Amino acid sequence: MNRFIRAILFDLGGTLMYARQPWEPIEARAGQALADHLRARGVEVSPTFAQEFRARIADYYDEREQSLFETTYFSVVRAMLSKRGHLHVTEPVIRSALDALYSITQKNWRLEEDARLMLKMLEAAGYRMGLVSNAGDDKDVQQLTERFQIARYFDFILTSAACGYRKPHPRIFEMALARWNIPAQDAAMVGDTLEADILGAQNVGLFSVWITRRVPHADEKPRIQPDARVATLSEVPRVLSRIT
Repeated sequence: MNRFIRAILFDLGGTLMYARQPWEPIEARAGQALADHLRARGVEVSPTFAQEFRARIADYYDEREQSLFETTYFSVVRAMLSKRGHLHVTEPVIRSALDALYSITQKNWRLEEDARLMLKMLEAAGYRMGLVSNAGDDKDVQQLTERFQIARYFDFILTSAACGYRKPHPRIFEMALARWNIPAQDAAMVGDTLEADILGAQNVGLFSVWITRRVPHADEKPRIQPDARVATLSEVPRVLSRIT
């Protein structure tokens, strides 16, 4: 197939940014911050609410990976509170509790050193760019891209929390392409996850670029074969410029 790539979709976590520390202790602190905030706002949750929340989030992760539908962190918290008799907790209270959680988890993310320069190079070369992220909270992703000063490079930032579909579901890619009104063969997807980013992109006809910098055992031959593979983001402009 002859291609003329004029638009690029990027994954966020593991592709443009990485976690600097293991997640388990960070998530424990974040869950506690959420529970403490609810109590401070007058919601009498149990002493074990933070642990119960983490257990429910683990189930939520499993559920969404199977269904490829995103029901969001907000819906998880609301359902937990309702089940425990807190039927009238307002949306702003739940939102502010989630903000307390994300104020901790966001500090564990770091932007890849070559991310901003790569985005500048692609912008200068005339590519359109969009971000497609599997995430349980849209506001969290929007805040991260603003914090890292990369939001301006993207025509749109599409999260599974906002649209309801998770990669590799074809609908999230189709929704992204519809923002540009271009066919799949004119676009590429850059991501680190073979199933979600690479296979998902290929299934709708996108050119796929697998970035392996944060991928364990990337030297082994994968079951899913990307159209191109790079070790660093700085290689992406060169790879895309060679596609015809």
